[in-house]
Amino acid sequence: MQPKFIVAALTLALGLSHSGLSPAAGEAPTKAADKNPSVRASSENILARTVFQSLIGEFALQRGDIKLGVDAWSDLAQRTRDPKVIARATEVAGLARQYDRALELTKLWLEVEPDSVKAKQTESSMLIMANRIDELAPQLATVLEQDKPNIGNNLLQLNRLLARHSDKKAVQNLVDRVAAPYDALPEAHLAMAQAAANAGDNLRALSETEKALLLRPDWEAAALARAQLQAKQSNLTAIDSLSDFVERNPTAREARLTLARLLISEKQYNESRKHFERLIKENPDNPEVIYPVAMLALQQGDTVTGRAQLEKLLTTDYPDKSTIHFFLGQLDQEQKKPEAALEQYRLVTSGEQYVPARARAAQILLQQGKPEEAREFLHSSRSSTPSEQTQLILAEAQLLREAGKLNDSFIVLEMALTSQPDNPELLYETALTAERIGKPEILETHLKHLLKLMPDHAHALNALGYSLAERNINLPEARVLIKKALSLLPEDPFIMDSMGWVLYRQGELTQALKTLEKAYSIKADPEIVAHIAEVLTAMERKDDARSRLNDAAKQFPDNEVINGALKKLQP
Repeated sequence: MQPKFIVAALTLALGLSHSGLSPAAGEAPTKAADKNPSVRASSENILARTVFQSLIGEFALQRGDIKLGVDAWSDLAQRTRDPKVIARATEVAGLARQYDRALELTKLWLEVEPDSVKAKQTESSMLIMANRIDELAPQLATVLEQDKPNIGNNLLQLNRLLARHSDKKAVQNLVDRVAAPYDALPEAHLAMAQAAANAGDNLRALSETEKALLLRPDWEAAALARAQLQAKQSNLTAIDSLSDFVERNPTAREARLTLARLLISEKQYNESRKHFERLIKENPDNPEVIYPVAMLALQQGDTVTGRAQLEKLLTTDYPDKSTIHFFLGQLDQEQKKPEAALEQYRLVTSGEQYVPARARAAQILLQQGKPEEAREFLHSSRSSTPSEQTQLILAEAQLLREAGKLNDSFIVLEMALTSQPDNPELLYETALTAERIGKPEILETHLKHLLKLMPDHAHALNALGYSLAERNINLPEARVLIKKALSLLPEDPFIMDSMGWVLYRQGELTQALKTLEKAYSIKADPEIVAHIAEVLTAMERKDDARSRLNDAAKQFPDNEVINGALKKLQP
């Protein structure tokens, strides 16, 4: 038996002994009884039996004998009528999901302690657990009436109390019944609004938030609840209501913060920034304000403000410092400060940005002519999940690929696949790398395996279809694969490019050109324009092809694909 159970049982028994309760009437013994040896002996026997039976109950629960544990505690509660014993017995019955027995024990508890708030709260909880929600109204009404100084807060706690009940409509009806007598209190209306929202009755919920605000116009919680409901239908409506609220209540920080975020979602960046600037002025050290201000500044290209706010965030108690170092590293990298970026990335020690930071740091080391150090840096990185391990492997493969070591990259990926043969990311990347080193048959093997695991993997469908089209084999199959990929991602320019290419291979030049032009309008990519030039050439429009490639060469100077296409068109 674990010591904590012995201590708990002894504490409970001694508490019973110290209270002086007798098993018969629950009355404290007189001083005369203390002098009477027979009474004292009887009291000692009660204590011994209580200790023994409570130990039996706890030991049975520890051993997994739920029935014996519940029976022992329930019997002890009935015999002693001690509130501490009854409370423990009720707890044990509830944990065992014997809710009817737990309710019987709460009735006994209330007989012994009629005014016990804890007993009444426990009874309400057990009624919820027993799915007897219809019986709750009288209990909740009594609890509310007996605690009038806290009536508003207790009304707001109703939905939290009933949160575990699955029938949200029944909960709404119950909250309405309990809160209705307090119609003059704004908390009653917000409680009814929350219950209605949980039940999916948004119109009613919105109506109740309006009533709450009529009674208490400056209540920020109600204004936020109303805006949340409005945003489900229209962000603009929510923005209007919050704008009006913060204008009348300029110190409402949460409302202003929510308004600023909604404005960002609607791309109203300038308006959003005005609110954030005020929030920063009034809350200069609040991380919840500093972080969105930094992100908004970076989003608008204001790197000076963004960096200043990120650096300031590092001086606060913001919990995710690693993310801040990652963003600072990105800024340094964009501003051509590799050493500073490397230092920031090394400070990313945890969180979602850990692996991306390690990968970026390795890329910097590679660019500095330190390929082995870069690879060792990745090898020294820890991975706490299989996903992180995969990302580190992919990062190493990319590192080797960019260093021109395609065979080494392929070997790393193939070795990883031996231990994770069904890993979708590894299958896809290994397939593409196999094709780069002239092993299309391995590409087919891995992509077909991936498509067995994930038939709707659009990029795998596209890669396999394009490979077939590029090799000018199995064109009907290639077209089916790419068509399915396009149905999954209809606006993806690279899948459009693949479709244009297979149409070209099948001789449908007009449709091929139309498809490729659409792809290029979405994404001006060198390979797409090279395909366009190829189709134009096949249509005997070499001058047009040459013109398109020359224009692209200005946009993508020194691009190998475009330069190669231009050489093919030279007389």
